[in-house]
Amino acid sequence: MFRPLATFAVFVLVSACATSAPVPARAEYETQATASYMYDITTDTVLVEKNADEPLPPASMSKLMTLYMLFEALRDGRVTMDTTFSVSTRAREMGGSTMFLDETDRPRVEDLIKGIIVQSGNDACVVVAEGLAGTEDAFARQMNARAPEIGLTNSTFTNASGWPDPNHRMSVRDLGRVATLLITEFPEYYGFFALEEYDFDGRSPSNRFNRNPILGLGLGADGLKTGHTEEAGYGLVGSAKQGDRRIVFVFSGLSSMAERRQEAEAMINWGFRQFVPKNLAKSGAVVTEVPVWMGNFERVNAIAREDITLLVPAIGQDSLQTRVEFRSPIEAPIEEGGQVAELVITAPDMPEKRIPLVSDRAVTRGGFLPRVRASSYVLFDKAKGQVQSLME
Repeated sequence: MFRPLATFAVFVLVSACATSAPVPARAEYETQATASYMYDITTDTVLVEKNADEPLPPASMSKLMTLYMLFEALRDGRVTMDTTFSVSTRAREMGGSTMFLDETDRPRVEDLIKGIIVQSGNDACVVVAEGLAGTEDAFARQMNARAPEIGLTNSTFTNASGWPDPNHRMSVRDLGRVATLLITEFPEYYGFFALEEYDFDGRSPSNRFNRNPILGLGLGADGLKTGHTEEAGYGLVGSAKQGDRRIVFVFSGLSSMAERRQEAEAMINWGFRQFVPKNLAKSGAVVTEVPVWMGNFERVNAIAREDITLLVPAIGQDSLQTRVEFRSPIEAPIEEGGQVAELVITAPDMPEKRIPLVSDRAVTRGGFLPRVRASSYVLFDKAKGQVQSLME
């Protein structure tokens, strides 16, 4: 049985919807931050990237990874919100922002979560690390092992609190990734990040307010963590939700708390006002047909697996370029819901987006007649090629 091998390398481009002329490019987001990153969770779209993959000192923003590890322990049942941890002398002696824990305390997991988020407690981070892994060094090794498994590519950890260390580094993209996972994987705990005030046992009234400057401003902001050291400057991992959209944003390297507050507000406003969601197809909508080789059907419909929504610049939102790519023909068997093509979407100044299209039906290997028909097509193409070569 012959098969048209040439088709393996052929991509068939099909227009999926009308396109319009390009519009002037939107302005890139301007910032004085050393590094910045913004991600729209709702539409899976990166909106801002500046030095996004450079490993930088994350300061207390890396406490998000400690919280992620603790939330995983809660999900796995290794601890509960009422589990108590002991406080070591090492934890009690931690400097910087603390909960003012001492060796007689037995804080609950819930107390420690609040202390880390609101009070940025370095002592609380050490307590969590020692409670989960025995020592802070062992906990750091666990974080380093877990990091690539959850998609962190430019992070190394030496401690649980973000305490200055030349080998303790995270990129702003990785910080955004952890923030996104905290929001999407642990909605039952995410509400803690919006707490504006907490004081463990009334011990630190001067350190009871959340340093996140955008909470309570009516911007939809509800998290996540600030950071500051002399080396790192002032930074923030933030998130806000307006309507159906949620964004995560990260920046680092500013020179003051005032600059941090202004930058956070500016990023929220820019992210929600510069872009609008555009609905391209409903779940199950037929985008194109795809030829099938040696199947009981000659064609299948390539359909959208789920609603397709793209975030595009508000100015020029109708200037989308779309095409469908697939190998032609696709060999049977094909599973219903199996990917058969990709919808490729481009817009001015936006990264190319590829969305899988799936088969609307199952296709089995054809019987005698489909095989004969396929063979005849091959023989006909071969004969036509011989005739053309004789005429040249």
